[in-house]
Formats: sequence, structure tokens, C-alpha cells
Amino acid sequence: MKFNRLKLYLLSLVGFSQISFAQNPIIQTKYTADPAPMVYKDTVYLYTSHDEDDAFGFKMKDWLLYTSTDMVNWTDHGVVASLKDFKWVNTDNGAWAPQCIERNGKFYLYCPMPNNMGIGVLVADSPYGPFTDPIGKPLIKNSLDDIDPTVFIDGDGQAYLYWGNPNLWYVKLNEDMISLAGPITKDASFAKEKDKPDPFHYQEGPWAWKRNGIYYMAYASKCCPEGIGYAMAKSPTGPWTYGGVIMEGDSRSSGNHPGIIDFKGKSYVFGFNYNIMKQTMSKHYERRSVSVTELTYNPDGTIQKLPFWTSEGAKRVGTINPYQKVEAETIAYSEGLKTEMVTEWERNQPYNRGKKIKDRVIVTSINNGDYLKVQGVDFSKGVKSLDVNVASLYGGKIEVRTDALDGPLLGTVEVTGKAEGDLYKIINTPMKSIKGVHDLYFVFKGEKDLFFFDWWKFN
Repeated sequence: MKFNRLKLYLLSLVGFSQISFAQNPIIQTKYTADPAPMVYKDTVYLYTSHDEDDAFGFKMKDWLLYTSTDMVNWTDHGVVASLKDFKWVNTDNGAWAPQCIERNGKFYLYCPMPNNMGIGVLVADSPYGPFTDPIGKPLIKNSLDDIDPTVFIDGDGQAYLYWGNPNLWYVKLNEDMISLAGPITKDASFAKEKDKPDPFHYQEGPWAWKRNGIYYMAYASKCCPEGIGYAMAKSPTGPWTYGGVIMEGDSRSSGNHPGIIDFKGKSYVFGFNYNIMKQTMSKHYERRSVSVTELTYNPDGTIQKLPFWTSEGAKRVGTINPYQKVEAETIAYSEGLKTEMVTEWERNQPYNRGKKIKDRVIVTSINNGDYLKVQGVDFSKGVKSLDVNVASLYGGKIEVRTDALDGPLLGTVEVTGKAEGDLYKIINTPMKSIKGVHDLYFVFKGEKDLFFFDWWKFN
């Protein structure tokens, strides 16, 4: 995935470091779609579906997780669940739009299955997983409409599960979140009826939430291309009134899928486009990329219409502490890089008896001219040196710059050695001192396959 370097450079010159907006799409190291954001404590947990790099049509095997505390820097936690977690599913392709919710300290991930196999549910004690299937069968197996689940818990504690394409369905859930508390119902407001008007233009991808006593249902509307429409109601089961369009469809993206949250006093809508795929490919493939922007409500509760996804996303609402370990896969924007989940094994034991320590995500596919950007780094204590944890392949350099791709140079890290593979080492390099809040660029120099990048920390 190579990008328009001149465009990104110009964006940095016009003040991204000062204005500190996210740059859409917010994930560049993988293809992501169907964003399902969840706010838990002080963090946004973004669950996404995942288009494989070689997808032509839909090739989706697992679900990914990203986190952020500032809406601009996103940390990749790799695969959080996959179709293999459902023993009753007989395919490895079709991991479509999920949603996760917390209740009573447990986390419930609702996942649609391909080939009319219904909607399953996984549960975990942590938002990072591991997730397991508590019922060993579909939670919902109702009709051909059984895709795109969204889950909502009302103020009285009653949970609702909604889903469907091209109709909207819902059911009440018991407090255990893995069993039904009532009949499955087709929502009459959204129901498609032959030869009758369709004022909602509902297609798929519902997203339910409540704000100031009003219930909302956003969804992918019209087709194709799909925009984002929404409806409003006084009850979680309707009747619904058409609210309008959050975002019109656009020929640059055949689909869309809303995910809407409030975080640190602001409201946000997530969706996706095909911008990264189109940087290198003229034909259309199902290789999507998640984007985000701020959402604004009118005094009467209606939602202000947004333009189609622009390169300027959400405004930064926090900073990064550079004096503690920062995972290299914490990225505001990057070019050319990939991320990979690897397993770490206990050393000095026979391989087939080695003890698995943990899975971790690293930055890979590092080549000459690639870079990694982090926004809003708070250098309040100044700088003496930088530690990086890397595993050399062919070796190379890391130019550490601030505020622009060719901004002031703090220092250059020399990574030596060849073909050391997974042997990580910490390299300490003196840096010029700096204070204040700055954007940080790690610019990679060398030939090809330079090294693996695990984490960094300033001293």
C-alpha cells in the first residue's frame, strides 16, 4: 500500500500538527470495514471486519481490534476473534459486521455468519478477549435477513438486539445477553412492502443508540452507492420516524456502515471508504478502510448532514506520553507499513516443547521511504535519548522528525545486523532536546525489509 506522499506532505504543512485532526482513513496497515466502536472507561475499542489484502470480492475471515484514547492515534491489537471460534460454522470466509458491548464486567461480541447460518455470540472477560462461544449454536437463526447485528442496553436494563438486510428485525435479550427474552419481530416502520413507498431507504448495517431521551437508528441507506440515513423514536421498538441523511452515498464508495459513539464530550460517526485501495488500483475490489468524523446534533435532536468522508477526520482529544513504552503499532498515519501478530516463545527449550508466552503485534514490511506518524506527543520533560526495540533483517536507519515528514531532525537511529529475524534488541540513541506537544515521524531509510519494529520510548 503506497500513498500519495506529496499530498500527505502538503497536509502536514498546512498545520495538521497544530489543528491535530485524524487523517482518514484511520487504519492504513490493513483493510478494515464495518466499524463497531465501543466506549469502555477512558478508551474507544474499535472492532472491525477485515478484508484480506488479496480480496477481489468479499474475503473476510476474522475480526480485528484497535484502541484509542485520543481519537487520532490507534493501536492495533490484531485478530480478536474469527469464524474458527464458532465450531458450528462450516466456512472460513464471511466474517461480516460485528458489534461488541459490555455488561456486568463481561464483553459480548455479536457476529453474523455467512450462508444463512444465523448470528452467533462470543463472550470474554476482557475487551481484548480471548472470546469463546458460550452456547455452541446460533443465537439468531430466523431468515435470510440475519446479518449486521447491533446491540443496545436501555436505561431500565433491558437489552435489545437488532439486525437485518433488507428489513430491520429486533428481539429482547435476557440479562445473560446470550438468550432471547421475547419473540423475534420484524419492525413495521422499516418493513419493505411491494408497490408501497419506502421513506426510510433502509438497506443494512443498523446501529442503535439513545441520546437525551431520543432513540436513534442509523443505517446504510439506499443502494448503490450507500449513504448513511437515520430514524428517531420515543421507544426502542419504535414506531420510527425518518430523520434524514447523515451522509449521502458517493460513487467513490459502493457501501457504508455506521458506528456512532459519544466520547470525551463529543459525538462521532465511523464508516468506511476505498481510498487506500484506490491509491494503487484502478479497478474496484472489496478492500475497504475505516474513517471517522465528528457528529453534530441540532437543538431538536436531529443530526447535521456531513459531506462524504474527507481526509480530515476527528480532532485530537488527548496526548501521548513518550516517556513510557509506546507500541510501534500505535499509529496516526503511515505509509507502506504492515502490522502482524506474532507469537513469542520461551527460549532455551526445544521448539516443540516451548512455552507460548504471548501474542503481540509488531510493525513489518518496512522499506526505504516508508514512515510512521504519531500525533500529539507531549514532550513536557524534554529529551535526552530514544530507545527503540527492533529485530534487524537487513538493517537500516530511523530518522526521527517532528511536525512534518521533512521536519526538524531529532536524531537518527542506526539499526545494524542482518537476518537476525525475531531476535529483538533495544537500541539507545541520543536525541536533540525538544519541549511541547508535537507530531512525531519515524522515517525509515535503507534498502528493503529493513527490520521489525516493536516499541519506542524517550528518555
